[in-house]
Amino acid sequence: MTVDIRAVHFTADGKLKEYITEKLEKLERFYDRIIDIEVFLKLENSGQIKDKIVELKLRVPGSTLIVSEVNKTFEASFDAANESLKRLLKRKKEKSREVL
Repeated sequence: MTVDIRAVHFTADGKLKEYITEKLEKLERFYDRIIDIEVFLKLENSGQIKDKIVELKLRVPGSTLIVSEVNKTFEASFDAANESLKRLLKRKKEKSREVL
């Protein structure tokens, strides 16, 4: 599994990248056939408090799962997106077991 972190129109801090990579590596416990994950970090300039956007694009054989979350910090946005992704992966694994 490869992790590609892209910060759109700004430079992401090394600690943030480490935090994201460390958490994403744990996803393999839920679904072991993950090909790669792309992480997009974006800032929304709408003047609102919740302006940090995290999009996760996870590719597994046969499909792509995309999750997006907005919150006050990148960490909070990422944690919410990661939880959504975990639920999707669990559901996908259950469906693949039902087919077999």
